[in-house]
Amino acid sequence: MSGATHPADGPRLYDRAAELSAVARLSARAAAGRGGVLFVTGNPGEGRTALLRRAAHDFPGAAYRVAAPHHRGPWSAVRALFAELAPTPAAGRRALRLARGEGGLARGVAALATGTEAVLLCVDDLHLWDAHSRAALAAAWQETGGRRLDRVGWLVSAARHHRLPEVPGAETVRLGRLTASGARALLDDLCPVAAPAPPVGERLLDEAAGHPGVLAAAVRRLTVPQLAGSLPLPRPAVDDTVLAEVYGGLLQRLPAASRRLLATVAVAALAGRAGAGADAAGTVAYGVGGGGGSAPAGARGARASAEPLEGLVADGLLRRRRGGAVGFDDPFLGRAALASARQPWRGRTRALHAPGADRGIDRPAAAPAPSADRPAPGSAPSADRPAAGSALARSEDHRADRLGPSAAVRALSPVARGRAQLVRGLAALAGGPVMDAHEALLQAAELLRERAPVEASDARFLAMEAAWAGGDVEACLAALDGGAEVRGLERDFADGLSAALTVRLDDARTALARVVAGEGGADDPRLLLRAGAAALVLGDTAVAARIHARALVRARAEHRTALLPHALEQLAYAELRAGRYGRAALAAREGLRTAEATGQHNVAAHQHAVLALVASVKGDGSAVAEHAGRALETAGPHGLVQAATLAEWALARAERGRGLAAQAAARLVPLVRPGPRGGHFALRMLVVPCFVETAVAAGRNAEARDAAEEYAVWAALGVDAAAQAQLARCRALLAEGEASAYWFREAVRRHDSCGNDFERARTLLAYGTWLRRRRRPGDARGPLRDALVTFERAAAEGWAEHARSELRATGGASGGAKDSAAPPDLTPQQQRIARLVARGATNQEVADHLSLSPRTVDHHLRGVFARLGIRSRVELPGVVDGWDAGRREAGGRQTVSGPVPPQRAV
Repeated sequence: MSGATHPADGPRLYDRAAELSAVARLSARAAAGRGGVLFVTGNPGEGRTALLRRAAHDFPGAAYRVAAPHHRGPWSAVRALFAELAPTPAAGRRALRLARGEGGLARGVAALATGTEAVLLCVDDLHLWDAHSRAALAAAWQETGGRRLDRVGWLVSAARHHRLPEVPGAETVRLGRLTASGARALLDDLCPVAAPAPPVGERLLDEAAGHPGVLAAAVRRLTVPQLAGSLPLPRPAVDDTVLAEVYGGLLQRLPAASRRLLATVAVAALAGRAGAGADAAGTVAYGVGGGGGSAPAGARGARASAEPLEGLVADGLLRRRRGGAVGFDDPFLGRAALASARQPWRGRTRALHAPGADRGIDRPAAAPAPSADRPAPGSAPSADRPAAGSALARSEDHRADRLGPSAAVRALSPVARGRAQLVRGLAALAGGPVMDAHEALLQAAELLRERAPVEASDARFLAMEAAWAGGDVEACLAALDGGAEVRGLERDFADGLSAALTVRLDDARTALARVVAGEGGADDPRLLLRAGAAALVLGDTAVAARIHARALVRARAEHRTALLPHALEQLAYAELRAGRYGRAALAAREGLRTAEATGQHNVAAHQHAVLALVASVKGDGSAVAEHAGRALETAGPHGLVQAATLAEWALARAERGRGLAAQAAARLVPLVRPGPRGGHFALRMLVVPCFVETAVAAGRNAEARDAAEEYAVWAALGVDAAAQAQLARCRALLAEGEASAYWFREAVRRHDSCGNDFERARTLLAYGTWLRRRRRPGDARGPLRDALVTFERAAAEGWAEHARSELRATGGASGGAKDSAAPPDLTPQQQRIARLVARGATNQEVADHLSLSPRTVDHHLRGVFARLGIRSRVELPGVVDGWDAGRREAGGRQTVSGPVPPQRAV
């Protein structure tokens, strides 16, 4: 329906047929004794209050409209509600006592709404009600059954950015802009004496863009001669004064940091619009393009930060678009935010919206001079230009005049342009290509260096984080080396990290150790996160996990919602490096939820990669595929080399677990290769032990030996506590004869001093397998039992099952259920081979899975055929199915040799 609806005496509405239908449904439910809640949301000036007035007018029973009181003390809004409902002040006070008691607000309302007729309670501007009253209302609405309020209907209006409570069965309608016919009908009603001149009407309708509040405010400020077209309109007609009238209340209620950030986003769009051309300007109003990475670490006080940015996105005042862009869904809000900003932020943009700007008043010095094709505003009429009465005919460029000429944009101060670039970088860091974020943040640092050095320092650290996520060492150094404004522990962090990236480890240890030692006096969670990162670079994973856990506690205590995903990301990675997979999974799952809730898609990709690695430890192939796929889906287009390396590593470990050693080795080769086409520079050496074991199983001994030699050089640097033990394990796998036994024993000895029990169990498993293959089952049982106990304690079921199967192959008790369904004349090794072949594995895949040679597998398989009385492997699936059917009938539990677990923790 278009146009107006005209009740007999009620307020007129325009284009609100769907909303009135929803109100009619609520009224019918209340009249039928079923009650209910209807939420109405909209931007300022879109008619929430008018809809409530119309609903109260049309309701057949008793209707009450309650607005938010001016005084916002505890329970002030509930007092106003009961003052409206109660016949006397004393009755209102009694209802308030009931509402604050055990029965809650529902009991207080029920005490006043005692009649048999239906009641409609219109709650206006819920977002302005005090917190106590909002909580009481939500509890009343959520009460199961709502028995005491069956004949009460609640019509509740709130700003679009307000987070509504979850109420079962509640309906929500969102007010929108008017159609052309509806806006024209509203304009006619706003000018009851005389309709505006056609050019004036067209200009007003065009600039108001269907917004009823903006249209009404623009008409109210015009004089009769202006409406008649005898005098020119202000240019633009919808200027700062109009927008302040409509949006001023909303902006004034926001925190100062949020208002500044909204203005910064608007300035960023303004600057981008000036250089983007008409097509780009019309695509997304006030969009802020970007890249991706982790949440920032360092913005404080009045500086631009990702936290208020993500809060504004979560509240709906800003919208994150495809590719990480942040922009305004409501362009009027962007213009109002820019208009309300202080002069230093706006620079010379005040002239863009000044009422006299179209007449040459306070023209910016850089504005283009009038030309023959474009006469100066305010110059005398000519034969080629309409005069006086038709002077308000729309000019070809009046749409551009809404934001002003590009020359004024170029005149913005470096601080304003720097903050605009900072916002672009923050948006990119959360959900777009990370190297785009790096460039934007470096530009912001340069622009802010002179007038805002602390913000410039933050921008450089954020640029470093973006480059780190993108795996670009040179870009990391570029971000760290240019910040002369950095002081104190932040200077130590920058110098230490630069030294580590350039392999000057003595300098790195000295500087980073000071950062780690200084965390005890730090209360800012961002500084704690830097101290934890320094501990990780130094290889102290236990200290890193402790510091990151403290940063998480501080972030929660300070309600820094947007920082939580980053803190949980760092904590999950530190726990992963420490080999505590259960804790890593717990932190990663929570981090994934918070990252998705705040739109930080790049952090979510990293958490998916961590969860994929944890799943590969547990032997859950489907979870590995799901999480790794989700991580790579974002990591690829956004250039997240770190997340991509972790995800590919997890997939390779899962493939190794399925006996696909050749495929797993092929996947790992790029990850251990140096250079821009290899894996992430901080993870490459950590993947090498996994690659060596997989490559040996796949017969790629030469490549494994080369990788082990490079790993030996890195391990000698002392940047990873477990590196020397894992190097010994690599040498054991590559050695021959008793030299392997020596290196296995040396690896176990070195593990005893580094504190990573999981890696020690991995080495014990490999040692026990080596002993079993050399027909020394008695010697193999001790290492295998120790490995099994550690795996079970760590809930690493995939590894534990592999240890059990190896232990059964030695003839020892595994602690797990035996395959009682298989014929007793098959050895444990033959049972395992039979099941793997029945699932479709080739002899080579079985050999890779069980660390045997293909000839040994063939020998065992012939023995299986002979003892089962079959002739070929195609008969095995039916035989094994018969075993399982017999077990189900007997009520037994099948134990199948699980996948070989992944090779190493991060």
